[in-house]
Amino acid sequence: MTSAQVSMKDLVLVAGATGGVGQLVVGKLLEKGFKVRILTRDAAKATKMFNHRVEIALGDIRKAATLPAAMPDVTAIICCTGTTAFPSARWEFDPTLNLIEWGIAFVDPKYSETKAKNNPAKVDAQGVSNLVAAAPDNLKRFVFVSSCGILRKDQLPWSILNSFGVLDAKQKGEESIISSGLPYTIIRPGRLIDGPYTSYDLNTLLRAKTGGKYGVVVGTGDTLQGDSSRIDIAAACVESLFHPSASGQVFELVNQGTRPPVIPWEQLFSQLEKT
Repeated sequence: MTSAQVSMKDLVLVAGATGGVGQLVVGKLLEKGFKVRILTRDAAKATKMFNHRVEIALGDIRKAATLPAAMPDVTAIICCTGTTAFPSARWEFDPTLNLIEWGIAFVDPKYSETKAKNNPAKVDAQGVSNLVAAAPDNLKRFVFVSSCGILRKDQLPWSILNSFGVLDAKQKGEESIISSGLPYTIIRPGRLIDGPYTSYDLNTLLRAKTGGKYGVVVGTGDTLQGDSSRIDIAAACVESLFHPSASGQVFELVNQGTRPPVIPWEQLFSQLEKT
């Protein structure tokens, strides 16, 4: 699949911008001089976090009608949205039900499928599908942060991770992107490490450095396993915009081996074309 060249004059829409990876994506885009618009449900939080350096579009990927207003002039989308893999307060359960005991969730999966407002099915499957449907026809790239293990859901530890359908939902999100005809890059991280876990200071984000000593390894076919630095995942999202070799690719990214002084993104993406 080919895509038009993305340039730093383009306007990039970031969904999930206030999350751990999303914050870093915004910071890296701004460092490179991109114009950035973020899709958010909380304008006050986003304004405080990014200090008026981004455009803010109020919207919710779970609500398709809120998305078209965020799309004018957008030429690339980076989607870093997500929720917890297991039932939590972030799923916005009915507060009258006692679903959490001693920090462990005891939930009927059928209940979580139908009643939760913010579970993986609503965010990673339907929400991503809504975002794809709203994307401009001339979009140059749709970048999606997915997950390792999608093709290994019957194997440990992925079968446990998928207990409440997070990998099923991520896979549906991937399928909606691939079948859309839009130029795409889908990145499947392993277990996410490195901050920020929460941050309200853009200057802190722009100075964020990984404490890891490991290099970046990419692969296809959902075969890799290991930890993935949020900082490196965010960098891959942004760097992939510049490289046609990353278009039409679905790949895992983990941190392994010796870390070079500079991550060779062009080499890594070109390697994918040969697999």
